[in-house]
Amino acid sequence: MSGGQASKPSAACPFSRQAAEFNPFGDDYLQDPPGYLRWSREQQPVFFSPVLGYWVVTRYDDIKAIFRDHARFSPSNALEKITPPTDAVLQVLSSYGYAMNRTLVNEDEPEHMARRRLLIEPFTPAAVREHEPLARELARTYVNRFIDDGRADLVDQMLWEVPLTIALHFLGVDEEDMPLLRQYSIAHTVNTWGRPAPEEQLRVAHAVGNFWQLSGRILDKMRRDPSGPGWMKFGIRMQKEHPAIVTDSYLHSMMMAGIVAAHETTANATANALRLLLEHPTAWRELGEDPSLIPNAVEECLRFSGSIIAWRRVALTEVTVGGVTLPAGAKVLMVMTSANHDERHFAAADLLDIRRENAGDHLSFGYGAHQCLGKNLARMELQVFLEELSRRLPHMRLSPQSFTYLNNLSFRGPEHLWVEWDPAQNPERRDPALLQRRHPVRIGESTRPDSVRSLRVERRREVARDVIELALAAADGRPLPPWQPGAHIEIACGDSGLTRQYSLCGDPADTRQLRVAVLRDPHSRGGSAWLHEQLREGDCLPVRGPRNHFRFDEGAKRVLFIAGGIGITPIAAMAARARQLGIDYQLHYCGRSRDRMAYLGELQALHRDRLAVHAGDEGNRLDVGALLADLPQGMQVYACGPGRLLSALETACASRPHGTLHVEHFRGGAGRPDPARDSGFDCDLNDSGLSLHVPPDRTLLEVLRDANIDVPSDCGEGLCGSCEVEVIEGDVDHRDVVLTAAERQENRRMMACCSRGRGKIVLGL
Repeated sequence: MSGGQASKPSAACPFSRQAAEFNPFGDDYLQDPPGYLRWSREQQPVFFSPVLGYWVVTRYDDIKAIFRDHARFSPSNALEKITPPTDAVLQVLSSYGYAMNRTLVNEDEPEHMARRRLLIEPFTPAAVREHEPLARELARTYVNRFIDDGRADLVDQMLWEVPLTIALHFLGVDEEDMPLLRQYSIAHTVNTWGRPAPEEQLRVAHAVGNFWQLSGRILDKMRRDPSGPGWMKFGIRMQKEHPAIVTDSYLHSMMMAGIVAAHETTANATANALRLLLEHPTAWRELGEDPSLIPNAVEECLRFSGSIIAWRRVALTEVTVGGVTLPAGAKVLMVMTSANHDERHFAAADLLDIRRENAGDHLSFGYGAHQCLGKNLARMELQVFLEELSRRLPHMRLSPQSFTYLNNLSFRGPEHLWVEWDPAQNPERRDPALLQRRHPVRIGESTRPDSVRSLRVERRREVARDVIELALAAADGRPLPPWQPGAHIEIACGDSGLTRQYSLCGDPADTRQLRVAVLRDPHSRGGSAWLHEQLREGDCLPVRGPRNHFRFDEGAKRVLFIAGGIGITPIAAMAARARQLGIDYQLHYCGRSRDRMAYLGELQALHRDRLAVHAGDEGNRLDVGALLADLPQGMQVYACGPGRLLSALETACASRPHGTLHVEHFRGGAGRPDPARDSGFDCDLNDSGLSLHVPPDRTLLEVLRDANIDVPSDCGEGLCGSCEVEVIEGDVDHRDVVLTAAERQENRRMMACCSRGRGKIVLGL
């Protein structure tokens, strides 16, 4: 067994042929890590690797739980050498005075958070924005060098040097010899995470020693004049105020680690993203046509093919992960790139979808107290690089080539990325103004695309009194993304600026068209009236989505579906899926009269005796209390309809187990905080170790993002549930329309976009 002091598996260790053959240093793993570990996600999400000497974890929920549990898992082995150094290597390193110590990456609490709090300011979104002009200038300059060549190796000609230059400026380092720093950075990676051959170890050791000495010289120069911008200079100034926290050895270690962290990971991430997007030409073309897609595309590329593929922890005590008991001292390899392809969290995970609604949930930056400090710097650079290249070279394509990767455990990016194009087709030759265009970079805010798809009304038909169905297809004929029951799209209604959300019905697997049903609302503010009165077949509509905040649990055993009026649209798709999966279900459909109930005939033909119709004009109103009084144990309830129906269901389910009732609303009631009415409150983040104050005029979501805490969001008015956070302690003033009455009383969750604390609260972030 290799791997140094790695703990041995217990007698109950899950062991298989695949586990025995797992080799993270082989080409199969480096070429496609998620695909290589698909068997593990499906069969053995936690296994012991005798080749590596580590326990390997591959599913999303398990890895996220480890990241957040700093009481039972230590990061102390994050920088531990995978290949134990020989005596000769140790002598070489010693001759250079190499003394790499703890950094933010591998330091335990409480020391870690004390230093992190002091040093986080240069990483905040506002501070990172100051580096955007440099990133744009460098990207423009380097593209200018090869724009008329028709062929380039983007890694050699741009993607190593530009992130390195930005990294040096961020750290406050004067630009040194870039080829030498690149060589040192690679050596550091191989030394820590790689498995170099014996003859290579000495060469790597000399490079690492030189890197250490160079870092020390740079730091000494900074100490003589620590004024001005730069994270390391900021750290030196903090050392004067807090010498016991920011020590000399700590600064030296962070100088060396910071150059690698701020440079190599971003360079690799950009190369991975470009390869991925060029392998999906439609996505690449869409970015050039609509740069507002770029922020979310960055998140999707980081999810699909991030540059940090795995990270490490050591168990401080016996602990259970994914149903497997790990002994105290167990070394754990968390393969985040596998988690990012976990179908349990990401629908159609192996499909690249630059509009994916939860792309930002990826674990490529880690999670919790040790989440990557430089995540927003990397996001900014990626957005700038993708915008510059997709705008100026929309016709760029991959050259025929074989991709090679640096042989190591944790970092992944192609060593070369050859691309080609026809310079005569460069759009700036026809439109010089192209070079002046800029799209805002999103840092520390929702990456929800502002962009729209142009969908053509292929068919318009009446499906009930005052209800029309619209069948929408892409105006350019491109296939549309698959969706899941409960999803909706957002339609722009005319030139008034009004947008309305409509649930999708029909077949989720149909990528040719999307179908929605629209009720003419007598109290409409213009949306439904415009769609009914103005829209005709052949017209084109600006559409966002699909998005899904009302997901159907396909693992449910028994389900009760309840729909009121036009609320049948998401419920119909769910019921059809339940029937397809063989789930035991019942469907109750309520309406004022049968002629006003959309799709009633189709539903009766499909569901037969599983469908109960409640038409008000027939005296057959639904008695919610009676229906739920005898609700079988374990049955889940999905409902959509008028507010009074949902309120009655919430009341009837108040005593039921958590997770019984699932509802969707179409209107939120939350507005901006009002300082005349609202009070500020304090908030402690349990996983991140931060203490924050939310003033009366700001939302919790805004304050979290300012503190570099990633929280997804969409609607901003307590309607969609995407910004939900866990409440550990404290009382919450709930202002959303997502949580049920029972969930509000339980007080374990809140919506960060609108709800507020009544006094101090503690969150699971």
